[in-house]
Amino acid sequence: MEKNLNIKNKNKIIIIAEAGVNHNGIKKNIKKLIDLAASAKADYVKFQSFKADNLVTKNAKKAPYQKKLTAKNENQYQMLKKLEISKNDHKYIINYCKEKKINYLFTPFDYESLNILVEYGVKELKISSSDLNNFPFLEKIAKLNKIIFLSTGMSDIKIIKKALKILTTNGTSKKNIYLLHCNTDYPTNYTDVNLRAMLTMRNKFKIKVGYSDHTLGIEVPIAAATLGASVIEKHFTLDNNLVGPDHKASLNPKELFQMINSIRNIEKSLGDGIKKITKSEKKNIFAAKKSIYANQKINKGDLFTNDNLIIKRPGNGISPTQWFKIIGKKSKKKFNFNDLITLK
Repeated sequence: MEKNLNIKNKNKIIIIAEAGVNHNGIKKNIKKLIDLAASAKADYVKFQSFKADNLVTKNAKKAPYQKKLTAKNENQYQMLKKLEISKNDHKYIINYCKEKKINYLFTPFDYESLNILVEYGVKELKISSSDLNNFPFLEKIAKLNKIIFLSTGMSDIKIIKKALKILTTNGTSKKNIYLLHCNTDYPTNYTDVNLRAMLTMRNKFKIKVGYSDHTLGIEVPIAAATLGASVIEKHFTLDNNLVGPDHKASLNPKELFQMINSIRNIEKSLGDGIKKITKSEKKNIFAAKKSIYANQKINKGDLFTNDNLIIKRPGNGISPTQWFKIIGKKSKKKFNFNDLITLK
């Protein structure tokens, strides 16, 4: 059975403002990030939910981009340990999001964190690209029958197909899954984005698709919206100069507003696909369209010809579409130069 998102307009593009770990483990930053996402009118603000002890070994190395952007004398475990949010922080986020009237979303990275989210009754979950091949974890999540946003970075069609099968055969309807195209390099080069892969997934799996972006700037998310993404996810930060793995590849507050406003404008402009004269255009037809006029004096009984007729504005008479039907007919009255042609 298809579930309902906490969004009034079910046809709008879902915009997820990814706070992630950009709070730097500081509670007041969590509040500020929620305030910013709500003010920018994102649909969701999303945080990452993990326990470092359950996520990485204590000697795990950082990814190359993490090495560049975080303290040099720490490993991945030490970096992540500082970025954990407590169980009470989860509750705070949920309650404060309700107060600010913005939907909340979490990406659980381990069973303990997932259980916290279940305990607090979350209705939607984001699954990281890093867990797309974590089949036991997917099976556990599938049995919860939640709405799922599934990122597909570092994966090909074969592994995505298997992941979807795990989810759909263990209790989650395909109608409740959003498949997000993603590249996990921070920041992603434009040449590696491959937005058309999002359309490939939609066509192959007959599923709602979206895009989780890690490029710099707002152009690519806007392009994804234009191509038909149902979901756009983008990291944002309070300040790009803060120390942390994701700040540099995140939108600053001004850019977040710009991206969301642009996507909403694109959303309005996409329309229903039916080619028709719009209400706003009708008032311009008289001034902009053309009619058939006399190009010289025409006497009653004269034949209409290519020489004695001309097409000019305004469009308040016989349409030029009737030109070939009029040519060769006899004029029923006298016309002077620039008179509007009539057939009566």
